[in-house]
Amino acid sequence: MSCLTARTGRQRQRYDGHLRLVSGCIPYKFEKIAGGCNGNIEQKLLVLMISSPNRDDLVFPKGGWEDDETMREAACREALEEAGVKGVLRDNPLGVWEFRSKSKQNSCSLQGGCKGFMFAMEVTEELDSWPEQANYGRKWLTIEEAFRFCRYDWMREALGKLLTTLSESRENNTRNELEELPLRPISEIGSEHPMSSSPVCFANHSSIHSLQLKNLTRKMNCTGLINDHRSCKNPLF
Repeated sequence: MSCLTARTGRQRQRYDGHLRLVSGCIPYKFEKIAGGCNGNIEQKLLVLMISSPNRDDLVFPKGGWEDDETMREAACREALEEAGVKGVLRDNPLGVWEFRSKSKQNSCSLQGGCKGFMFAMEVTEELDSWPEQANYGRKWLTIEEAFRFCRYDWMREALGKLLTTLSESRENNTRNELEELPLRPISEIGSEHPMSSSPVCFANHSSIHSLQLKNLTRKMNCTGLINDHRSCKNPLF
């Protein structure tokens, strides 16, 4: 049992007008798998979701943003309390979404409205026990699985934002790696490495990974899982 305790009550809760301010995150990690060209080790993107009693669908850790913490601190706290994970939170949120709390889904009143800020968190530590373990189970899922099990459409949109953010980040890293490579005359390279009839893999891990994320994002766009108004003429499914 965890020696940590979860915050309770709403005495310190922040509001924006009638909207309760909420902060949360999408925890993710890259799992190494064997495969690819020449048996290289590749990485598969996984996201962590949590379950609640008597429900088959899943959500991401989130909760009330309180007046004695920053938005990022609130997101980290909720990840620890609800999912038992710690990690590196990106500086900027994936986006802001307005939605209704679970208990007020079918209400027409102003009460129960929320304004949620969601971040991307790369997980570095998974705890064996956590404060709200009795209320929430946790499960690592592929992106496709996560899209299917998301309880709310706005969470699917946040997941799409995560894919786009990671894809852009990988592209930037690959570009920086290429810029740092020393430039040498082609004649020198050819003399050291004569042409061979054996198959050769030229892509590095970063470029392969960037392409995988880009293709996955395009899949979600083409199937309507990510809100994207661009047309798709050649869906990958």
